[in-house]
Amino acid sequence: MGATEIMELVETAVTGEVFGVWFLIGAALVFFMQAGFAMVETGFTRAKNAGNIIMKNLMDFCIGTAVFIVLGFSLMMAEDYAFGVIGIPNLKIFMDFGGFIQENASSFVFNLVFCATAATIVSGSMAERTKFASYCIYSAAISLFVYPVEAGWVWNSQGWLAQLGFHDFAGSAAIHSVGGITALIGAIMVGPRLGKYKKDKAGKVSGVNAIQGHSITLGALGCFILWFGWYGFNGAAAWNGTSLASIFLTTTIAPAIATCVAMIYTWIKNGKPDVSMCLNASLAGLVGITAGCDALDALGSVIVGVVSGILVVVVVEVLDLKLHIDDPVGAVGVHLANGVWGTLAVGLLASPAAPAGLEGLLYTGKMGLLGIQTLGILAVLLWTAVCMTLVFVVIKKTVGLRVSAEEEIQGLDSTEHGLLSAYADFAPAVESLDYGFTAGTVTGEAPTAVIGETPAAEAVPVKRVPAFEKGDPKFTKIEIICKESRLEALKNAMMEIGITGMTVSHVLGCGVQKGRPEYYRGVQVEANLLPKVQVDMVVSKVPVQRVIDTAKKVLYTGHIGDGKIFVYDVENIVKVRTGEEGFDALQDVE
Repeated sequence: MGATEIMELVETAVTGEVFGVWFLIGAALVFFMQAGFAMVETGFTRAKNAGNIIMKNLMDFCIGTAVFIVLGFSLMMAEDYAFGVIGIPNLKIFMDFGGFIQENASSFVFNLVFCATAATIVSGSMAERTKFASYCIYSAAISLFVYPVEAGWVWNSQGWLAQLGFHDFAGSAAIHSVGGITALIGAIMVGPRLGKYKKDKAGKVSGVNAIQGHSITLGALGCFILWFGWYGFNGAAAWNGTSLASIFLTTTIAPAIATCVAMIYTWIKNGKPDVSMCLNASLAGLVGITAGCDALDALGSVIVGVVSGILVVVVVEVLDLKLHIDDPVGAVGVHLANGVWGTLAVGLLASPAAPAGLEGLLYTGKMGLLGIQTLGILAVLLWTAVCMTLVFVVIKKTVGLRVSAEEEIQGLDSTEHGLLSAYADFAPAVESLDYGFTAGTVTGEAPTAVIGETPAAEAVPVKRVPAFEKGDPKFTKIEIICKESRLEALKNAMMEIGITGMTVSHVLGCGVQKGRPEYYRGVQVEANLLPKVQVDMVVSKVPVQRVIDTAKKVLYTGHIGDGKIFVYDVENIVKVRTGEEGFDALQDVE
């Protein structure tokens, strides 16, 4: 063997080792996407269910690992593959671990994290009203046989779709369409969240309520994590540096274009760009490019992004406003609609100049690849729909799919997991202190109780102000609601006329304004509440009319939204520190 041949062998070995390492790094990036899915789903739902959602995203990977070891991987990637349809389990991972490591370790880890992705997609569409036990069961079913069988058709070289030439490089069909169709079936079978749809006396839906997610920040964080992980999701199986660079390029172009298109579309449609829909559009573009990330060029990636950006918004709104299917996070619009679109886009837009070298209809005029892609996506959807419908029916008839109305209202964090809140620091709580001695150690000093007249040693001296000469003084509470921008001017004006005590609260409200019409995920948020300031004061010595006239002068602009002034009679006032009542209790200490 000559020096040239030896160098070629060394180069091949080194290249293979490098891309073997990259393959496993890609698998780690895909695993990190679990955190992204958890954040997106948590942010787009209500805080009272955050702990439940985190638990589900943790357990679908852990349960999926257990069942994938036992059966899933063998059904998908076994060397003995029956009729191009299903692998024959051999339990080699237990019976011949050394041989399994040599032949299948990298493949097992990589396909496991992909399997977990398919399972976790479903939790979003069924969030906030599904029993945790039921979720564990159907998540296990997806990882045990639903995903492994159809993924074997696509990615096992003996699979019948692989033999036909079906192209799904990273899983628009095998992963996202599977998760998306399951999410749609699950959302239909579990039903909408309480209060999501208004009904008339005949029981027909008469309107849609926008149930807003509690943290758009978490949703955005999840989106960025997913986009980052998607470079491993799409790029891990790249066979050389050229194809890896091409995949990174297309994986960047499609979601970016999709987000821009969704921003413009929602801006024109609703008057303002919809933040949550733009986040969904980023993920939709990623899903759309996944099948053909190695087969499309820049133009094809742009077209995928344009369609994905519009498609996700349309599907989310049609499901909600027309079909009345409650999908809190947009899983169906992102994964099902764009999984199907991305699969078909390969047949339409695959470029012979791209690394995969496929012949798409747009470039060659040939229909063959589009026909194969259509057949493949229909087969995958049919298999998944039949299997998961049966699984959901069995769960519904046995364990039950949905929590009770009381549990849903209270929140799944407390009813399913015993969590007061996933944000415990913000839960109502009262600290308790044990005063006195505990095991010989002073733990605190009890405050001195003061009733009535206060000894000089225990309180600040009180200046006595005589009451009105004629009759008992009158106490009046004045409540002023105004714009936040006028608070400082109002406060200064009140102090100038002798008002020395007031309570200021930030409130939300609407009056004649009716609020501004806003939209959340295409649904108009009714009776939108505007931020206001509420200033409360009780007066006696200062004339009420003087307070009202001063407030009107300060707050008046002549425009709707200047505010309101409410006047109430007050029976009595008690100062807690001194025990003083009535007029005396209102006076300041000098």
